[in-house]
Amino acid sequence: MDLIQAFWLALIQGITEFLPISSSAHLILPSQLLGWPDQGLAFDAIVNLGTLAAVVIYFRQDVVSLLSAWLRSLTGRHCQQSRLAWLIILGTIPVGLTGLLFNDLIGTHLRSTLVVASATLIFGLLLWWADAKPSEKRGIEDLTWQLVLFIGLAQALALIPGTSRSGVTITAALLVGLSRVAAARFSFLLAIPVGALAGGYEALGLIGNPDPVNWAPLGVALVATFASAYLCIHYFLKMISSMGMLPFVIYRLALAAVLFAFFL
Repeated sequence: MDLIQAFWLALIQGITEFLPISSSAHLILPSQLLGWPDQGLAFDAIVNLGTLAAVVIYFRQDVVSLLSAWLRSLTGRHCQQSRLAWLIILGTIPVGLTGLLFNDLIGTHLRSTLVVASATLIFGLLLWWADAKPSEKRGIEDLTWQLVLFIGLAQALALIPGTSRSGVTITAALLVGLSRVAAARFSFLLAIPVGALAGGYEALGLIGNPDPVNWAPLGVALVATFASAYLCIHYFLKMISSMGMLPFVIYRLALAAVLFAFFL
């Protein structure tokens, strides 16, 4: 992979990771249009590190508050923040277990253009429905363990390529009555432990890997992913309260049409 390929793939990953439009659907397009090779495990690990760093730094005050409250809760001192921290852990368990049990199956049988196009279409329509239905406009503080478990089970579906982790968690959060901003913020907070788990899994895969590593493209990818993901989070949170999810739904439908055209 040369520097130009690394830059553009990292930019795509950073922008699409936190928007409800599916990063995996977009990463198929360069290979289909330009014949670029698969980016490889080292690249996946680096861009995951970039997106994880972006969301941790953007929500650094929340992260510090949640982590310290969670540690205090281990000694019996509970508060609203420690409750939220435990709920985030609960919401992460389904995707972690599903990944451990079905990762090989998903990687072998579901990484096809047809699957990605179908998931892009179906979950795009679900996002539209969830955003259009009347909502109770709950905040994150109103979440119960039952509601979080529902969101966590929905997040496990994001292992299907084309689903979009942020898209399906925002959809589930909207369905249980959260406001758009609250749904997006909770989705981003859920991304932190999920990103850490994914990064750890990819790092284990790199241990003992005999393939040589070209560090220059990886360095470019890390910077590009971090910068684009950070800006994406910032502007997405500013925009969704007024414009809603419809622009992303329309975009997903158009993207699904393009992917179906490639498949046919």
